[in-house]
Amino acid sequence: MKEQIEQFLQYITEEKGYSANTLAAYRNDLTQFLAFLRGRVDGWDEVNREIIIDYIMAMKADQEYASSTVARKVAAIKSFFHYLVDKGQLGDDPTATLDSPKVRKRLPKAVSAKDLERLLAEPAREQTPKALRDRALLEVLYATGLRVTELVSLNVDDVNLASATLRVVRAKDKSERIVPIHERALAPLHDYLERGRMQLLRDPQEPALFLNHRGRRLTRQGLWLIVKHYVREVGITEDITPHTLRHTFAAHLVEKKADLEYVQELLGHANISTTQVYTQMGADEAAAEA
Repeated sequence: MKEQIEQFLQYITEEKGYSANTLAAYRNDLTQFLAFLRGRVDGWDEVNREIIIDYIMAMKADQEYASSTVARKVAAIKSFFHYLVDKGQLGDDPTATLDSPKVRKRLPKAVSAKDLERLLAEPAREQTPKALRDRALLEVLYATGLRVTELVSLNVDDVNLASATLRVVRAKDKSERIVPIHERALAPLHDYLERGRMQLLRDPQEPALFLNHRGRRLTRQGLWLIVKHYVREVGITEDITPHTLRHTFAAHLVEKKADLEYVQELLGHANISTTQVYTQMGADEAAAEA
């Protein structure tokens, strides 16, 4: 039985071009499965759906295995049996009607109200061009829930202070949506446009809204470093990223009983199921406080 595993590993390496990391993972997963089968079967043709389900249940009972790990191990087993059938070494695939285990999604993390206010207030301690930019960045990030790429892709022409809206173009599919800007972010954004951006600007033709110290469009990494800087400055020990502020924006809307479809529209989620995770966040927090 071990020989067939080695043949499969050679196949996915030479003909499928799988990476060394994937090969190592498959080797580990299939070797572990083989160890489980010892004493139960004498060959791969004796492995049936029920035995595989027993193996899955045994892994689930082991608290050391995350659901994502169990799902990966089952995927390796399914790939292996598909290979045996394709090569004519098995007549039937015992995994053909086997559903892949569901991976329990980790709930997104929100910033506490106290830490959020400390973080947003920190750039206001100075009035330099960078500080004006950073205050506008953080306020807009929290006040709109934009993705990191969406935020750094904004151009000046996408901002309408009169209507308090942003025109957001998603890079993935070029779809557009109009996102309202919460009133708390309007003054910081206005100050940055009037004073901060003009001092950072080098090329009058540069369309980007948020600029780096060279007067060019701020990058995703640049935004990440800015957030990390202020997280350290205010002494927050939790791991907070720009995406954490997007989660916080959504979580706070759901806490205030905002319509879920409205939140979905603001976040630009294709499916309502993606947005529904924020209702679970609230439920978990309520249970923790009870």
